[in-house]
Amino acid sequence: MDRQYSSLSEVNQSVVLPPGGAKWRRLLAFLGPAYLVSVGYMDPGNWATDIAGGSAFGYKLIWVLLMSNLMALLLQSLSSRLGIVRGLDLAQASRLTYPRFINLPLYFLAEIAIAACDLAEVIGMAIGLHLLFGLSLLNGVLITALDTFLILFLMQKGMRIMEVFIISMVSIIGLSFLAQMVIVRPDAAEVAKGFLPTSLSGSALYIAIGIIGATVMPHNLYLHSALVQTRKIERTSKGIREALRYNMIDTTVALNVAFLVNAAILILAASAFHTKGFTAVAEIEDAHQLLRGLFGDLAPTLFAIALIGAGQSSTVTGTLAGQIVMEGYLNLRVRPWLRRLMTRLIAILPALIAIIYFGEGSLGALLVLSQVVLSLQLGFAVVPLLHLCADRRNMNEFTVSRTIQVLGWICAAVIIGLNGRLVASEISGWLAAGGGTATFTRWVVVPLAGAFALLLGYITLAPLVGVVRKRRPTLMHETVPLLARPREMARRRVCVTVDFSATDQLAIDAALAHGGKEAQYVLIHVVESAVANYIGRQSHDYETLSDTANLEAYAAQLANMGYEASFRVGYGGVVKAIAELVNASEADLLVMGAHGHRGLKDLILGATVDSVRHHVKVPVLIVQ
Repeated sequence: MDRQYSSLSEVNQSVVLPPGGAKWRRLLAFLGPAYLVSVGYMDPGNWATDIAGGSAFGYKLIWVLLMSNLMALLLQSLSSRLGIVRGLDLAQASRLTYPRFINLPLYFLAEIAIAACDLAEVIGMAIGLHLLFGLSLLNGVLITALDTFLILFLMQKGMRIMEVFIISMVSIIGLSFLAQMVIVRPDAAEVAKGFLPTSLSGSALYIAIGIIGATVMPHNLYLHSALVQTRKIERTSKGIREALRYNMIDTTVALNVAFLVNAAILILAASAFHTKGFTAVAEIEDAHQLLRGLFGDLAPTLFAIALIGAGQSSTVTGTLAGQIVMEGYLNLRVRPWLRRLMTRLIAILPALIAIIYFGEGSLGALLVLSQVVLSLQLGFAVVPLLHLCADRRNMNEFTVSRTIQVLGWICAAVIIGLNGRLVASEISGWLAAGGGTATFTRWVVVPLAGAFALLLGYITLAPLVGVVRKRRPTLMHETVPLLARPREMARRRVCVTVDFSATDQLAIDAALAHGGKEAQYVLIHVVESAVANYIGRQSHDYETLSDTANLEAYAAQLANMGYEASFRVGYGGVVKAIAELVNASEADLLVMGAHGHRGLKDLILGATVDSVRHHVKVPVLIVQ
């Protein structure tokens, strides 16, 4: 296991497994992460591609859905394996493997994919509200901003509550489409023929790539590798193997449910529209209206309810993926509400521009485009995942077999090959158009495509030829600094807050200078992970363990210098935890280090010093 700050620290290892007992009870404790991932496989973006494919080509693209689901099953199982074995999510592991000049573009591409995913949720929610309540699409898009804090509310309630919410949404979607299948009565023989592969070209290729991007979503690979770490497993060979086995069951069941929902959407479009001559239904709203005309009010109502459920559930997982990517690639943690707001604003702006400048009818095309963008980014997530899971140096006995590696690279080749074919086709068409389009393509699009091809080539070949130097995993707070000997002063009981940065030296210097060797020193650090927020002292996530180890190192250094030092760990909200620890310690003085950031940085990173001094009963010495 790599020592690293915890992925999705708010909920890392927050689900405690029942000790011993029946196997079914332990299985139930493991079930959940894959269901959060599965909602990404049935989000509004999937609806757009499935409806477009079903109406235009009938049942002929069902095999593409099946192929995509098999790819997803393989890749998600690799993602969960990485998270369980190494204790790192895909973004963290990539940052520790590739150099910075490679990780930065990988990060930006991942953010683009998450924005494209959230764009689909915004549009889907807006359309669902419009269909069910008659709201204009513009108002619907604006209203979606209000669900910005849904993720925060759910995380405050704990991981299990979040999983119950997601599974409830998935159930609503599944039951809605089950009822619609009964209404439309598809031709079983024709459905079976759809599982036979056919050639892809033109619009069929474009939609097929959209289906792959909407099914094998890149942000889900980052998400799954983090979500499996919410289970507090035994870090032994037996415990890891058990976790891998149960998570494979979780993944298989959840993704097959997602496949059935996607297949139901495509079959619904084929049965209701294609067979009746409506072969150009690419808009979700058009599909809703046609359902009403063909089957009465029940089918379109169920359709709208399922669409809203898909949007709500997917917006939760998209936010979590954004947090994982930012913290993993940049080693940067910002407040969850700010991260959520950033993701949603990035998604809302394109939707508003499309409605205002191109009309409400443009949203359907924008939905399909968002899924094609996801597919184009997919290779940049899949290739690092394959290398990481085949890395025997870090995966040890849990390295994937040669057979799985070959299958994984076949999946990657199919995805990259189809994407390359699409890009080449689009570039050829733009160049052939001549004029300004050709000039822009020649001087902007072609160089960008070349740069991305080089990036993909580097991350694919560099690990194979040994160019990439795997770096030693580092703690989020880096190495504990060595402390210098301070001058002595009067005796006191002194509390000192530490955050494992260079500021600690100043704070501890000031504390020792005021207390001397006769004082008792209490080092205080607050773990801000979600696990800490929810279960407090029972928290044993990676961040808690690494921070405790750092505190022990500090205390040991002080003891070697002849000072009496202990430490106390707080959990959850920083201000409240520090105040409680200081007051309980009956300290004479609190020393805090200030980083000196103001204004916007306070908003982003948090302002602790000002708040703490209003909640403690002792003098506060602020050192900067």
